[in-house]
Amino acid sequence: MTTSKLTSSELERYARHIVLPEIGGPGQQKLKRARVLVIGAGGLGAPVLQYLAAAGVGTLGIVDDDIVSLSNLQRQVIHPTEAVGTGKTESAKAALASINPHVTVETHAVRFAPDNAVDLVDAFDVVVDGSDNFATRYLVADTCAERRRPLVTAAVGRFDGSITVLMPYTKSAAGRPNPSYRDLFPEPPPEGTVPTCAEAGIVGALTGVLGSLQAVEVIKLVTEIGEPLVGRLLLYDGLTARFETIRY
Repeated sequence: MTTSKLTSSELERYARHIVLPEIGGPGQQKLKRARVLVIGAGGLGAPVLQYLAAAGVGTLGIVDDDIVSLSNLQRQVIHPTEAVGTGKTESAKAALASINPHVTVETHAVRFAPDNAVDLVDAFDVVVDGSDNFATRYLVADTCAERRRPLVTAAVGRFDGSITVLMPYTKSAAGRPNPSYRDLFPEPPPEGTVPTCAEAGIVGALTGVLGSLQAVEVIKLVTEIGEPLVGRLLLYDGLTARFETIRY
């Protein structure tokens, strides 16, 4: 079990967190004890992993069965050029070790699938979805709802992105059940109707915007501060630099 006591080196490393009254020493200790699972070490997963490692999350799990390709590097900034051809989980683990040696990284070079979903989710406190396909998104959301794990999920395409937090096993202040992913998106779109990033393109920095927002939501959930995006969908339009929040 990870001890939550902060060393002198960690106190200095996280000083800008610790001076925040909302986080402080107790919040930083919660981050050190936390176990966060990130599904996908790609465009969204890269900034999520980098910022959560820098923030001092004690254990980060990475699920990705893909290898690094040259076309990934335009947005998947956790991977260096020399990692092309290697597994994304190992490449990401090496990068995180250089960011923060105090963080433990658990790699799962597998596809998130029905036969491993429950075991993976059960081993962590919070789940972040950075996957790039609808089948995985629905499986992640359904599993997290069943296993009562908060889920921070986001999606990106071209110049637009969205993010929300799902905790359907809890109730709102008004006593109503909080919405699930299927309340927001009842069914996946028909196969082939939504183009992939490879087909439609994507501006690389967009994944940094949404991935960084995901990291902030995780930090809020772990330290129990602020108001997570539960029941709210945050939309970002990069072309007009406009944010909009929709309650659902």
